Amino acid sequence: MLDAKRLGLAGGILWGIPLFILTIFCLYTGYGEPWLMPWESVYPGYGISWVGAFFGLLCGFVDGFVGFYLLAWIYNKLK
Repeated sequence: MLDAKRLGLAGGILWGIPLFILTIFCLYTGYGEPWLMPWESVYPGYGISWVGAFFGLLCGFVDGFVGFYLLAWIYNKLK
């Protein structure tokens, strides 16, 4: 059995923090901009800015948490 809450937390961390770091890195170097641009349509309010970086951290964490939580829940139901 997978612990859905723990897997959700891990997924949220693994998605929110890299999105935050890449957004900050893109602010200074421009690296990753083509990859980050589509996320502006996925997460309304997200943009390549300091505010957008924190918004991406929050939305990425929630998105990762929900996705991995559901993955663990479905896995446990199928077991």
